Amino acid sequence: MPLTNAQVRDIETIVHPYTPLHRVAEIGPLILERGEGVHVYDNEGNRYIEGMSGLWCAGLGFGDEELVEAGIEQLRKLPYYHLFGAKGMEPAIELAEKLKELAPMEVARVLYSSSGSEANDTQIKLAWYYNNARGKPEKKKIISRVKAYHGVTVMSGSLTGLPPNHMDFDLPVAGVLHTDCPHHYRFAEPGETELEFSARLAANLRAMIEREGPDTIAAFIAEPVMGAGGVIVPPEGYFEAIQPVLEEHDILLIDDEVICGFGRTGNWWGAETLNMRPHTITVAKQLTAAYAPLSAILMPPFMYEALEAESAKIGTFGHGFTYGGHPLGCAIGSKAIDIYRSRDIVGSVRGLVPQFERRLQALADHPLVGEARNKGLVAGVELTADKAAKKPFDPKAGVGAKCMAFLQAHGAILRPLGDVIAICPPMVITQTELDDLFDRLERALDDTEAWVGKEGLRNG
Repeated sequence: MPLTNAQVRDIETIVHPYTPLHRVAEIGPLILERGEGVHVYDNEGNRYIEGMSGLWCAGLGFGDEELVEAGIEQLRKLPYYHLFGAKGMEPAIELAEKLKELAPMEVARVLYSSSGSEANDTQIKLAWYYNNARGKPEKKKIISRVKAYHGVTVMSGSLTGLPPNHMDFDLPVAGVLHTDCPHHYRFAEPGETELEFSARLAANLRAMIEREGPDTIAAFIAEPVMGAGGVIVPPEGYFEAIQPVLEEHDILLIDDEVICGFGRTGNWWGAETLNMRPHTITVAKQLTAAYAPLSAILMPPFMYEALEAESAKIGTFGHGFTYGGHPLGCAIGSKAIDIYRSRDIVGSVRGLVPQFERRLQALADHPLVGEARNKGLVAGVELTADKAAKKPFDPKAGVGAKCMAFLQAHGAILRPLGDVIAICPPMVITQTELDDLFDRLERALDDTEAWVGKEGLRNG
């Protein structure tokens, strides 16, 4: 079909993230115009069920009037101010109080920024700052994991453990290490149980720490459930196995709750679901239900005490962002937490999980699907060329992307992470809408199976 005027204008002006730029004109961008509930509409009036909450973040769907009104009220009252130089605003104070109350750890202070990438970047600066303050200037290396996703700045992009985020960006930077990916389906040895796999990964982590030198390692950063790396749910006993290793070697555990926080896994925090005991936490995305950019770091007393001490020594705390703690984002974030509570979103997620898992596991029998995995209302469907051998398709074949093109034609939007189909619907989705989403995905998988056969991709 010929491109529309809006598509041409888009192609001539926009750089699209996480997109094969050489194929944008061929693909033709989807121009979205409005959203309502769990649906979005393009500029030609076509409706799509949005099964990814945008980018894991629109947990309350689109067009929630309470959030809209909270934003309008704040824009009329104080559209912008900052927190530099001991300035304060009621929305920033109120949201920080709510975050301290909800946190699964003792929180002394909240430090705001605008995105998960900025917050995770700041987490590393704070770990360095903290170790300098306590007289351990050599303790600076950071351990992340293969297939982790923590952002795209120079540092957070280095923490990310995905090749496309590193190739030709000259990443990762020195001092960032990547330990094993905790994906039992892909990386367990034959016959190895989940507990045995967890024990082996903990032993490998210990070996890395001892090889590098514990006095050189500041922190270990982890998502409770790995998101953009393929929705990887850690094996049984994983965090219980690695946390003693970190504690023994005086290594901070940074919990990246950007995707998992605020009910997504069936608890307020992914840390609660996966038995993590973090020292610090990063939040973003569902913090504002995606209605405004905002992120935050929740820091423990010992870290804030170090910040205070260094401020006294240096004369100031030399960090901050222009929009960190923006009143619009804070007002919406505060209202979002009120809604999560008043509508019992955590309870709603738990109520939907049995149906979600039932429909998800039915997909495991599809000839294309190697594994279907989830935790709460976030899932990954891994497409394979050979189910028995767990053989992946050639990445260049673009099977996941083709499946999503078929799905879009069926009126639904999910996200291909290579050949893993991510599912992360708004937490306000109904049972009927959930069935609708899975029905459309099943049709797209059937279309993809026929296309794979026609193209002979299993023989590649």
